[in-house]
Amino acid sequence: MTEDAGTEQGSERPVARVDRALEALIPRFMQRRRDDADTIEALVSQGDFEAIQSLGHSIKGSGGGYGFDPVTEYGSTIEVAAEACDGPGVIAAARQMRAYMDAVEIEFVDE
Repeated sequence: MTEDAGTEQGSERPVARVDRALEALIPRFMQRRRDDADTIEALVSQGDFEAIQSLGHSIKGSGGGYGFDPVTEYGSTIEVAAEACDGPGVIAAARQMRAYMDAVEIEFVDE
């Protein structure tokens, strides 16, 4: 299992420590989370909170397994906000997730 260290001291960017065995999968994982953020925003405009809740649940389940614990937290926030039909809350969490994916530095480690 991998662990996200958050922001390292002296660094403004978050750092994810990812098992080197997952290295080939990370570009697709990251692109899928960015795509998820776009999809979520579109679903909010359609009022489809059931689909958003399902997508949030899926995101929540994927983050930690790849070494991106904050993604798990964003997924949980999205899921809960969708359950409450809180469009602004959903959008805020989706945008935070996208910003995290754009900013995170990946450090591959041997497990």
